[in-house]
Amino acid sequence: MNTVINVLIALLVFGLIIAFHEFGHFLLAKRNGIDVIEFAVGMGPTLWSFQKKETKYSLKLIPMGGYCMMLGEEEDVEDERSFSTKSVWARLSVVLAGPFFNFILAFVLSFFLIAYAGFDIPKVTGFSENSPAKEAGVKEGDVIKAYNGKTVYKFQEIMVYNQFNRSGRDITLTLDRDGEELNCTFTPMKTVNGYLMGVYGGAREKTGVFGTLRNAGREIRYQIKTTFLSLEYLISGKLGVENLSGPVGIVSMMSDTIDEAKESAQGDTSTAIINVVLNMVNFSILLSANLGVMNLLPIPALDGGRTVFLLFELIFRKKLPTEKEAFVNTVGFMLLVGLMVIVMFQDVMKLL
Repeated sequence: MNTVINVLIALLVFGLIIAFHEFGHFLLAKRNGIDVIEFAVGMGPTLWSFQKKETKYSLKLIPMGGYCMMLGEEEDVEDERSFSTKSVWARLSVVLAGPFFNFILAFVLSFFLIAYAGFDIPKVTGFSENSPAKEAGVKEGDVIKAYNGKTVYKFQEIMVYNQFNRSGRDITLTLDRDGEELNCTFTPMKTVNGYLMGVYGGAREKTGVFGTLRNAGREIRYQIKTTFLSLEYLISGKLGVENLSGPVGIVSMMSDTIDEAKESAQGDTSTAIINVVLNMVNFSILLSANLGVMNLLPIPALDGGRTVFLLFELIFRKKLPTEKEAFVNTVGFMLLVGLMVIVMFQDVMKLL
């Protein structure tokens, strides 16, 4: 029963993030006078729905995802309220609204999480045994300002850079020690889990409203940068398809996180609830920022692919036939579904 509840919570969080993405499309469609045929939260059979003017609002059985179905989205429809008859800028705003709303959601959630728990500053709080960083002169209390010349704002960012250090190349940390800037260079320690620096962090810092807004922006910067780093390593072959996770893997990870959050409360119900909420907010920031980035990729069927078609029309002042665009998007969608099936199969095998 505990696992079922965890999975339901994870599905709900995952579904609401995707639904918020679709809500962005919905709002800009309405703002531009486009007829929205149906706005649905969830997928599968309809549990409940109602009609208001031209739009049907639906709640679906499976609490994952959603969609915003617009008139003239997949075919040319000669109607002033059709998506296909609107200006390029109007259609572009509708298409980009989904990813933009994901970034808005990630920023707002980051603000409240950081306001409550503080920001994960890159401050050294301890060392592991035989730490190469400590031997190189890094001390507790040092604030890491850059990793191999790349500016960092949070400790987790350093861990991500180090995780992608697959060659064991030397690391240079730029440190702030009581206002003095200095560099420490060392070779990371090779272990079965990769190359480690032997440095612990975890210090959190609370600031005023403006500082929290700045740190929320830094959190989004970190999430976007991490997503692009992962894509870079995937394309270059440094990461394989086996490293990808789909909805099954994500829900499984979220369920495990909920269990860990409950265990850390040591039987205190109120603390357990707070821990679960904070961890789900953190997961929501990660997923929402990732969804925003992935949807902006120039791949057919994604918002980024549709943006490419619209930019083509804007530059060359020539509209591609909606049927041909729909065909390309359909092919792209089928390829994405194929990749999703492979990733889902991997996720299920990992669980088994």
